Amino acid sequence: MALDISIFETIHPSRFLSFTIPNPDPSLSSPLIRIAILDSPLHPSTPSSSSLSAPNVAAMFVPKHRESDWLFSTESGHLQLLLSSPNIQRLILIGQQAIVDDPNSPSIYRRPIDSDCLNNLEMALKPLVIALSPKDYFKYGNLEVPILSYEDNVISSVVLEKCVGNFVGEMIVEDVEIESTNQKREFRRRLRFKRMPNLVQTEIRIVPRTVYCLDSVEIGGNDNVEFSPDLGVLVHVYLVPMVASLALVGSWMDERFQLGFRPKALCLGVGGGALVGFLKTQLDFQVVGVEADEEVLRVAQKYFGLEDGDFIQICVRDGMELMEKLARGDSYCEGAAHIDPQFDVIMVDLDSSDLSNGVSAPPLEFVRKDVLLAARSLLCESGIFVINVIPPSRLFYERSIYGIHEENLRCNVYWKQ
Repeated sequence: MALDISIFETIHPSRFLSFTIPNPDPSLSSPLIRIAILDSPLHPSTPSSSSLSAPNVAAMFVPKHRESDWLFSTESGHLQLLLSSPNIQRLILIGQQAIVDDPNSPSIYRRPIDSDCLNNLEMALKPLVIALSPKDYFKYGNLEVPILSYEDNVISSVVLEKCVGNFVGEMIVEDVEIESTNQKREFRRRLRFKRMPNLVQTEIRIVPRTVYCLDSVEIGGNDNVEFSPDLGVLVHVYLVPMVASLALVGSWMDERFQLGFRPKALCLGVGGGALVGFLKTQLDFQVVGVEADEEVLRVAQKYFGLEDGDFIQICVRDGMELMEKLARGDSYCEGAAHIDPQFDVIMVDLDSSDLSNGVSAPPLEFVRKDVLLAARSLLCESGIFVINVIPPSRLFYERSIYGIHEENLRCNVYWKQ
């Protein structure tokens, strides 16, 4: 059935459509081109003179060999791309039709040397991009649809495993090589969820198990190099300030160590376990980690070096529910022994499952009065409450801070814009 182009003349919030057309560029390998159009979930404001400098429509060409990446092949990834582009009300995504991966072979990406490989396609599809733009867009002097480019620091990657969790849904574990600021090559292992593919849930440094000349190491290469987690350093950007916040109660921690006690931390949201492992191995903490999805924990233990044993207890449960449970005096949790409900540190790394306005953290319900009161009851007198915050708006951030201070909690908030 022929597509009626007229349906794209107006913006319809959250409308998502995709279709394929024959590939007009013989230099590309796929016989089909995938076109995906997403309108912002936010209602468009009344056009004004600002439209001249802030266009409300843009197109993006999918980087070559990234066509099957969830970021470009799913509606959730498309939404994240749109919301990360300020003032864009419609984003048109164009790329080669992804080839279905052979389940018996790993999915490998290597950055193309030729960065201009999509120029011919861009020129050939320029009339189509204009036809897919809202009619009102051209009333304000706009003659061209801006083309956005996607850039990140990934040089190459290979998917180690795809699996499905009962709580988080589909996820992948991948090894990547990233650009380095020094002469040394950098290899990382990442955990990503399909529901928010642009957000790396966990990232750790990995090193070859056998001593190699790093120049010969190739991600996904035929030499089958095996990597081991390096848990001695934090490489995930937001974890560094979370751990650094412990300096605010440094004297209290020193007293605990001098008296022969290990400081105790409650970590809500384990993911791959980078924070839990660092607190235990590098700072000699006793740690209780809480994760709602058992499959995430399996992945963390298999690929990210998470251990459940001496000085680490892992509990499978919703983090907010566990805090309220401990606050009521119930110290039992599935997968863990008795939990002493007093902590020197509570660290919160929980994402919101509501993605309508993009990625945000923590969940809105986390700043409820009953949850914050439970947290306060679990903290020692000189304890600290640390939250990773990705606010959907400045108002959410300010309300979160107000609610926390209202309950007299000592809180260090890292705001990732």
